[in-house]
Amino acid sequence: MDTSLLNEALASKSYDKIADISDNLMLQCAAEGIEFQDEWPYAIHLLGHIYNNDINSARFLWKKIPAAIKEARPEVVAVWRIGQKLWKRDYVGVHEAIREFSWSPEVQPIVASFAELYKKRMFEILLSAYSTISTKDSAHFLGMSENDATNYVLQQGWVLDSASQMLTVKKHAVITEQKLDPSKLQRLTEYVFHLEH
Repeated sequence: MDTSLLNEALASKSYDKIADISDNLMLQCAAEGIEFQDEWPYAIHLLGHIYNNDINSARFLWKKIPAAIKEARPEVVAVWRIGQKLWKRDYVGVHEAIREFSWSPEVQPIVASFAELYKKRMFEILLSAYSTISTKDSAHFLGMSENDATNYVLQQGWVLDSASQMLTVKKHAVITEQKLDPSKLQRLTEYVFHLEH
């Protein structure tokens, strides 16, 4: 089993490619009749799907993992706990699942990168869903202490009302660019001219 592509993706921190590489490698091994279950990097494979926010694929992979592997590798179960929290939309639980396990050196960088990515996703959700939010709630959603979460959102331009401990969300201005291509304008002019004459 040649895992060089997977190793390259891990080394270059291209975590968004892990799921596809692992899926293809698994299919290749199955097609060639190679026994791979005992040595397969299930934790990394599951994290690849979770990193890409593809919880359905992570769920189906979890169902394919042999029970003996699940019992023998607590890290695989810990990764799936993150997937379960995402599946149930337990946003606060995702941060807890990340923090409550002592990750191996191979998996820890992916988990840390996912945690940062997830924090950014949660920030975008807060940005689009709220106009005001308490510091406590923002801390829960972002998986940080209240002080850290407050400082994080203040750096993003939000405003804190110290008396009520409420944050006012500052929406990003939507910038729409209209690109005027002279060749398109020329063709439109010729078309209209043709219609009129």
